Amino acid sequence: MSDTIFLNGLKFYGYHGALPAENEIGQIFIVDITLKVDLKPAGESDQVTDTVHYGEVFEDVKAIMEGEPVNLLEHLAERIAKRINSHYNRVMETKVRITKENPPIPGHYDGVGIEIVRENR
Repeated sequence: MSDTIFLNGLKFYGYHGALPAENEIGQIFIVDITLKVDLKPAGESDQVTDTVHYGEVFEDVKAIMEGEPVNLLEHLAERIAKRINSHYNRVMETKVRITKENPPIPGHYDGVGIEIVRENR
């Protein structure tokens, strides 16, 4: 199955990070979500009840990203994947990518971050 729903370039301001400056100043986090979903039922029925409502997924991600600060992007990604996989039974797999464009580390780069893929069992 290669059907996907994606939410790309979601931007949230948060205070996550292992360094004190990240917790005090905060920064913008960019989140990309890809969901493996069988889209054929929705394609045939034209009913939102036969798919995953990406507006609701956005609100779930927003609540986590703008919520209580954590140290690691890995922890945020796990929380997002668990939330999606536990609330949307049509999702077969969730990919979460989180990018920090301006972490407090010296150097020149477009961003640093992580990506995880979790199956919905």
